[in-house]
Amino acid sequence: MSQRDQIYAAAHHAAPFCFDARVAAVFPDMIRRSVPGYELILQSLPWLAARVVQPHSNVYDLGCSLGASAHALRHGLDNTPGCHILAVDNSAAMLARAEEWLSGFCANTPIELQCADVLDVPIDNASLVMLNFTLQFIPQDQRLGLLKRIRTGMRPGAVLLLSEKIAIEDEPLAQLITELHHDFKRAQGYSELEIAQKRQALENVLIPETLSAHQERLREAGFAAAEVWLQHTRFVSLLARV
Repeated sequence: MSQRDQIYAAAHHAAPFCFDARVAAVFPDMIRRSVPGYELILQSLPWLAARVVQPHSNVYDLGCSLGASAHALRHGLDNTPGCHILAVDNSAAMLARAEEWLSGFCANTPIELQCADVLDVPIDNASLVMLNFTLQFIPQDQRLGLLKRIRTGMRPGAVLLLSEKIAIEDEPLAQLITELHHDFKRAQGYSELEIAQKRQALENVLIPETLSAHQERLREAGFAAAEVWLQHTRFVSLLARV
């Protein structure tokens, strides 16, 4: 279904990044070649779901893009009755592709797609909430409010999965880790022009924060603890428990 990502292959003024039809058409290739460790997250989601999703509870995939995370985790729900998965995104183009892609699979647990701003979605009876590379696109002054609302709608024993590109506090290490990420992109076939233009397009759109800032905010939002689950270069997945 996915085309090869060549959005930034030609020299042009890079407009701010957005999840439009062009991105939707190449998104699986783009994220696989841009986010080291992404495929490991998808591989691990069924194991996480089998251990934390509770019977007759809701699962939320907030900022679901093409629904890959929601689809992956439901492979771990065969023995968990009565679950409802709600996958939310504010990009109609992404959701149109998600609906087309997900229609090709049969599963015991259906996925409901909803076009909405994640800031407006009610959270209720949740045993697992996923924010996979979503919070970084939300204005910083609205992030705590979203996490508090998510926490309020979660059941005892529930878990939040938060995946983010993080900022590194030490400048020399930040530069080294950034270059290692660029090495990863080069190994996936991206050119220097593509790397530079994509970085320019994401400037002031994707706002990363340090790992400690994320953990402190999660505690302020009411989560009992938050620890790193998976990490590769600047890409981190945390599990936070109620």
